[in-house]
Amino acid sequence: MITHIFIPALPRMTGGLAVLARLANCLEASGFPARFVTSGNVPSGFTPEAVSCLPLDRAKPGNSDIWLVPEGFGNALSPGLQTKARCVVYVQNWAYLLSGLPAGVRWQQLPVYFLSVSQPVAWFTEWVTGRASSILRGGIDRALFCPDPERRGRAERGFPPGSGPVRIAWMPRKNRALAIQIRALLEARLPEAFPGLRLEWVEIHNMPQIKVADVFRSCAIFLATGFPEGLPLPPLEAMGCGAVPVGFSGLGGFDYMRQVPHAGAFIPWWPHGSDFDMPGNGFFAADGDIPRAAICLEHAFARVCEGGPAAVALFDAGQRTADAHSLALFGENARALWQAAASGEIWG
Repeated sequence: MITHIFIPALPRMTGGLAVLARLANCLEASGFPARFVTSGNVPSGFTPEAVSCLPLDRAKPGNSDIWLVPEGFGNALSPGLQTKARCVVYVQNWAYLLSGLPAGVRWQQLPVYFLSVSQPVAWFTEWVTGRASSILRGGIDRALFCPDPERRGRAERGFPPGSGPVRIAWMPRKNRALAIQIRALLEARLPEAFPGLRLEWVEIHNMPQIKVADVFRSCAIFLATGFPEGLPLPPLEAMGCGAVPVGFSGLGGFDYMRQVPHAGAFIPWWPHGSDFDMPGNGFFAADGDIPRAAICLEHAFARVCEGGPAAVALFDAGQRTADAHSLALFGENARALWQAAASGEIWG
């Protein structure tokens, strides 16, 4: 049983491609042969390491092999369908599930199985296609995305006005215009809501992972403005470094996002993370709700500035959430799924 993983010819490396690369390396290390298949040049920054890479026109999967394609690239299923391989669509973002199919073709017409990156995405996939989906969540490097030794004590002491600016990390590539509106709204409110409090906005853009982790460690809050999302990793990485995530979930983020109880807290209406029991680890608004996102930031400021047991509990919840999404657990879950596939329990 060989797993063929299709890598689209994107212009640059993405988080989704990084998950596919990690999956292939994990399978190879676990005794499940894997190879990449490409339709052109590999994306800039994509390093296949020990996994071989073949052009699409040379790939000949057997009928016991797994042909895995990310959502949005339905045409790449063709070689697997032609040889009656076990075709699996890995849905990493629910918003692209219906893109990339030929005109007039529906998922219900194709002999494919689904693998989803989170429970909300699995729910969406089944709702749209009528087919249940296995789940393989992404993971973060806890050796890299970890707090400095003083961070828990800093949470307890708080960030009182006059002790220096409160640093907020944000990503301009994630709905930049909305982030700027939230920032402007917050700063208009600041003199009245938090007299004497100073802010410092730290932009995360085109940084290596080690630098991103350094930024998160230096910030009290991460403003997450990305949507749609399947399982957004930056809020998890921020939690791992001790920063409080605030903002949007992208739908998929509520697989692990849990509201700190507060007045008017948004409650998602879709199934979300029922197998993940965790206390509040952030403050979250409905996607695109700019005023509510600013209010969530105010709640976060109140918590981190005051410090004390509530702030420590928030820090601890973030650490537990990050621990539950480690690369080690990603590897364990991948091995369990592929063992089930090898024994015919799934995808057969």
